[in-house]
Amino acid sequence: MVAPSCSMLHSPVDLAQEAKMDEQIKNWMAFATQKVEEIATLATALNDGEASITDALEKSNAVAEERRTSPRIHNQDVKARVKAITPEMAQRDHVFAERRPAQQAALGLPSYPTTTIGSFPQTIEIRKARASFKKGELPEVEYNAAMKKEIEEVVRYQESIDMDVLVHGEAERNDMVEYFGEQLDGYVFSKLGWVQSYGSRCVKPPIIYGDVSRPNPMTVAWTQYAQSLTERSMKAMLTGPITILCWSFVRDDQPRSETCRQIGLAIRDEVGDLEKAGIKVIQVDEPAIREGLPLRRADWDTYLTWAVESFKLSTCCVEDSTQIHTHMCYAEFNDIIDSIAALDADVISIETSRSKMELLDAFVTFKYPNEIGPGVYDIHSPRIPSVEEMTGLLEKAAKVIPSDQIWVNPDCGLKTRGWAEVKPALENMINAAKKIRAKESGAKVA
Repeated sequence: MVAPSCSMLHSPVDLAQEAKMDEQIKNWMAFATQKVEEIATLATALNDGEASITDALEKSNAVAEERRTSPRIHNQDVKARVKAITPEMAQRDHVFAERRPAQQAALGLPSYPTTTIGSFPQTIEIRKARASFKKGELPEVEYNAAMKKEIEEVVRYQESIDMDVLVHGEAERNDMVEYFGEQLDGYVFSKLGWVQSYGSRCVKPPIIYGDVSRPNPMTVAWTQYAQSLTERSMKAMLTGPITILCWSFVRDDQPRSETCRQIGLAIRDEVGDLEKAGIKVIQVDEPAIREGLPLRRADWDTYLTWAVESFKLSTCCVEDSTQIHTHMCYAEFNDIIDSIAALDADVISIETSRSKMELLDAFVTFKYPNEIGPGVYDIHSPRIPSVEEMTGLLEKAAKVIPSDQIWVNPDCGLKTRGWAEVKPALENMINAAKKIRAKESGAKVA
């Protein structure tokens, strides 16, 4: 029997349907239909002899050689930059205990500071504007004006409820990986390359075909605009190198670690430009770091070593006073808590509301030294939690983590929720933070 090694469930269906994809890049790939054709070709060779597929072999060899040598894949500047990486590039200037006072002075935040993970509801209006812009029906000037209007509304709303660290809401973004891939060299996109993610959810991952680099700033203008609207700290949001890697189709002609370092350098450029633009809080999300673990336990240490290095490469270019955040989705952290700590993010936010803060146990046992934002409500549910419920979760967290390490935030981004749910939930969250601040303040006075 001649067959693939596994199901083709996670391969796009047919490359021939990608009429708008660059023909040369397209020639270097195979979707499920093309893979099945290759299987049939191999079976023909085994049954009838290698001479029966001479034309197919010659064509395949020519394509492989073109791919091996093409300057579209191999960017010598990128390769030289990766080769020049030094250990110092993946280290902050000082340890967290020394950075923390500089950040406190720069940000002036209260105890239990409040923020969100980044995205706000992607309304029908936002989606319509993006679709019209992509179809060429809406001029870029009008699209940008529409997105700025959405950003201003989000900023004003956060100010009105007394949020401490604001976000711009990500109105201009589609998917958290696709948005960045569209602006990075070395990526190509399919139109119909949908695959199953989990359950009935499907995704269309971007495709890494060559060396990755960042030709231009990707988020700076939007974040800078949002910061110009308020005196409060504006948090920039980026997707981290491990997540960009894990949620893309990755080239197979070099180690994944090499591609991840390239992405790390691209994100490093963005982080540096954000800091130069006056942004003092920068979040680099890594929800995929746990799921990126190899199946074989023996391979975990190697993966975690280069994954941590890639994250730190992307973030360790800022001054002590610039606060680096990261976010991780629902997962068991016990097995990788050492590596999470090694990321050395100033603040980590995690999904903990569904576990009633039990996921914090890994951080407590480890005595995690940096600041933590344990999610106080589940954004995957339309249910609106009460002030009392969130206060209870914060009090539970404060029993195991010093209160001056705790941030207050939802479990994850709010992109999939509606404003009718988001507004009362966030307002309750702010009131819960204020309630526990007042309670602790009173206790100290007493």
